[in-house]
Amino acid sequence: MPVTMPVDHEQVEVAAAWARVRQNLRVSAGQRLFDRWLKPMELVAPDGDGVVRLTLPSAFMTDWVRNHYAERLAHEFRAQLPQVRDVVVETATALPTRIVPPAPLFDSAPAEAPLPLMAAAPAALPAVPQRAPADRPTFDPRYRFDRFVVAPSNRVAFNAARALAEPGVPRFSPLFLHSATGLGKTHLMHAIGHAFLDADPAASAVYLPAERFMFEFVAAMRARDTHSFKARLRGVDLLMIDDLQFVAGKDATQEECLHTINAFMDAGKRVVIACDRSPALLDGIDPRLLSRLGGGLVADIKTPETELRHEILAAKLAEVPGTPVPEDVVDLLAGRIRGSVRELEGALNRLVAYASLTGETIDMAFAHATLGEMLAGPAKRVTIDDIQRAVSVHFEVKQLDLVSARRAQVIARPRQVAMYLAKRLTTRSLPEIGRKFGNRDHSTVIHAVRRIEELRGVDREIDSAVRTLMRSLEG
Repeated sequence: MPVTMPVDHEQVEVAAAWARVRQNLRVSAGQRLFDRWLKPMELVAPDGDGVVRLTLPSAFMTDWVRNHYAERLAHEFRAQLPQVRDVVVETATALPTRIVPPAPLFDSAPAEAPLPLMAAAPAALPAVPQRAPADRPTFDPRYRFDRFVVAPSNRVAFNAARALAEPGVPRFSPLFLHSATGLGKTHLMHAIGHAFLDADPAASAVYLPAERFMFEFVAAMRARDTHSFKARLRGVDLLMIDDLQFVAGKDATQEECLHTINAFMDAGKRVVIACDRSPALLDGIDPRLLSRLGGGLVADIKTPETELRHEILAAKLAEVPGTPVPEDVVDLLAGRIRGSVRELEGALNRLVAYASLTGETIDMAFAHATLGEMLAGPAKRVTIDDIQRAVSVHFEVKQLDLVSARRAQVIARPRQVAMYLAKRLTTRSLPEIGRKFGNRDHSTVIHAVRRIEELRGVDREIDSAVRTLMRSLEG
């Protein structure tokens, strides 16, 4: 007779809450949407960390639920269990198999008491060295090397990422990945983490967006405990920092980042950095840090070619069998949506979701009706230099005056318009915009944006000038 473990009261409590959450979702979402997207969710046995983990059978469904129901799920669970800190939706294939059976819906057979989890035979469990909970990385289960579609535009970056993840002495470090947003940098970083830890489960790794690195470092300085911050990061075997461009202008953070990377290099450890541009094009970054980053392997990811976009769509569709998308519609998406991979996948997600919700068949007419604005083609990429040239011509001032210290109204107002347009038409951060206008502080940019927004509502001349400039820059 099998031996059962004592009933875990937290598991019972979370399972009961999950049953109530499912019932609320069925009522609020409607039976059709619930059956299609929400009913397949299963609850993973809780770990006692205040995080509820739900799984879905495919990455495609996981993406959809995250995009449409992440906040609602968190709200529903917290209404049932105030101690819940977060709700994480993941793909089942990459998670542990210890899953709580889905609680029955209230309109089916009466709910039974949750079954106790059976004790697993010790011999069936691999002897894997365990890391401390604080060191366990949270790599996205969707992002692995076998799910990255390779083509000439990203092959160097892909091969470099795989090489860095291999066990043994690293052939190079740091690895610097750069591309426009949504082309696969983060995917490769998470894939490196998965592969590295699969090869050596006793190793440790940390993945940090640059903003979180900065936040934790500043918090450590305020608490006068930078030693713990340094020890935690420098004690791991693989360090990955994403979106480095966000530390531009942050001198103290850059200094610590440089010292951390130097420590890893001296110890022969692995470092991966990702950014939206190459080291040579980064503004506001310490030259010493740029030199260190440029001394490793720099690999870029270019905008995907049409063949790659086709392959990406085919791989995505393979995850949702039973959802027919005609070849001419796939050709349409691959040919028209030429920006990021994220945008391409988002268009397909939207198409399939709308078809599921409306019951309509996906064809060319449906695709055009559903994705009209997305199929119009990518907008022209506008730079701050483009904006400064256009504004200087429109207001008949010298371009150099826009970045000068002059405060005369005839210069200050065009400068504010240019800052406003830079915020509206580019992805540059406020500090980056300020540096492009004579090293002004980001608060000056905020003031300029707010002032032009106010004037557009009361000053027809300013509003007309902004509209004219936007049309010429985006045309």
